[in-house]
Amino acid sequence: MPTTSNRQWRLRARPVGMVKQSDFELAESAVPKPGPGEVLVRNLYLAFEPAMRGWMEDRPSYIPPVGIGEVMRGMTVGRVVESNQPGIAAGDLVSAMGGWQECFATGVGLNKLPPGTDPTLALSVLGITGLTAYFGMQDLGKPGETVVVSGAAGATGSVAGQIAKLHGCRVIGIAGGAAKCAWLTGEANFDAAIDYKREDVASRLASLAPSGIHVYFDNVGGPILEAVLGQIAERARIVLCGGISGYNEPEPPPGPRNLMNLVVRRGRMEGFIVIDYAARFPEATQQLSRWVAEGRIAHRVDVQKGFENAPRTFQRLFLGENFGKQLLELVR
Repeated sequence: MPTTSNRQWRLRARPVGMVKQSDFELAESAVPKPGPGEVLVRNLYLAFEPAMRGWMEDRPSYIPPVGIGEVMRGMTVGRVVESNQPGIAAGDLVSAMGGWQECFATGVGLNKLPPGTDPTLALSVLGITGLTAYFGMQDLGKPGETVVVSGAAGATGSVAGQIAKLHGCRVIGIAGGAAKCAWLTGEANFDAAIDYKREDVASRLASLAPSGIHVYFDNVGGPILEAVLGQIAERARIVLCGGISGYNEPEPPPGPRNLMNLVVRRGRMEGFIVIDYAARFPEATQQLSRWVAEGRIAHRVDVQKGFENAPRTFQRLFLGENFGKQLLELVR
């Protein structure tokens, strides 16, 4: 581990439109010294979520924005180098909100990983994205119902759809590209997949769900949300998990034109943030771990390499280049 310097990516400017490399600056600081009750961690992997784009905006949200000049916030898995905290020893793997930096010192928010844990699993299907899918989908679908998931080949959407399948639902995924759609139906056990890049989503939904859509797990918003609203069944439930289609727009895009369908069909649309379920994280992690071990949930990770590539790796989320959970392995 570097003993004298700690490379960091810091927020340089509030992004306007598509997030850019110039919105960040690469800096160096001294390696921090862990204080009483703290540990020093060397990051091994950085994780990237579309929600991080919102954290860069100076506006009220569920957590404070990243400040100009601050290390970019993000989940990481790292190895403990030095520990002043009982129960955590040098050599242990931990996950934490470690940020875009090579190492950090903290005494809070550390999750010690069991020996032998695959770090990529801890940041994907067993991490925040898997937890988001679990709580967003677990109690909504009923056997025999039709469930639609957008962003379905992503880390959250793919798990959400498979949880619905485990509950006996018929699941349709919406993704971009033939390879992603083939993975959904071939490995992730979705009943059907729609390639929004080549197909008309509204007409395909009408063909695949003639009796209507009962549950929609939305990761993208925009025109796809509007297409789904046009095909909802009575008492439909729409889970608003994200809206990546509008995250990089300079001005918020207009809302769906057919929101009144919620009234006509007596549907419900609700947003949620996974941190509201923190007290139940152990329950979800245990169940997800069991499903993964039994081979009942397929998952993918997209691992880029090199700390210097953090901003470009983040951009991959918004360019549709990632396939599965987007991670960056730090190599030096």
